[in-house]
Amino acid sequence: MANVSELVSVKKGADLPFYGESNWHREWKAAFPVSYREKTFFSAEQNCNHRADIYTPCGTTIEFQHSPISLEELQSREAFYPNLVWIVNGLKFKGFKVLKHLPVLDDPILANFEFSKTANFTLFKTSDIGKEKPKKYSLSHPELYGLKLSSHDFSFTWKHPHKVWYEAKCPMIFDLGGYFLYQLKHRTQISGAYPYLHLIPRKDFVAGYIK
Repeated sequence: MANVSELVSVKKGADLPFYGESNWHREWKAAFPVSYREKTFFSAEQNCNHRADIYTPCGTTIEFQHSPISLEELQSREAFYPNLVWIVNGLKFKGFKVLKHLPVLDDPILANFEFSKTANFTLFKTSDIGKEKPKKYSLSHPELYGLKLSSHDFSFTWKHPHKVWYEAKCPMIFDLGGYFLYQLKHRTQISGAYPYLHLIPRKDFVAGYIK
């Protein structure tokens, strides 16, 4: 895996549009200083160039992805950049919908419950894993009384997902338009990781990388 000391910049802070680049892509780059944009690095290990959409002074690479990519390309970029954040144009997703607020994920009440991967949010007990029909619990069940809802974590549905995004090891953030972004996260469970969305104000995300 490449690290910062192995990255040799061969191009600095270009502010010229690239052929075939979407308006969405250009608008995102314009949110950052010119000196952060379009940095090209040569990898001696891979014997190829990688062009970062944004490369920040703290060493974070931000890639804006307008179209689906292959698993091989995703893994290649993640192997090369030590600190990578993906921003994906979610406005193009089909069958994607943000649903309901999730409960506060670290609430002790949830210690013995698993989240079920259904459109209507339900839970089942960890002790019921393996049963043909585990009992489903809604948030209104007496055993879950007192459980508070999170203000920034949401369930979602995606009928036709680009499954490569679920394979990302680096932060994966969906841009659905508007003032907020949604980071794809996973709750670790015995029955399998439960994917959910974590809300991030767009202005806070950008401000966090600008010095």
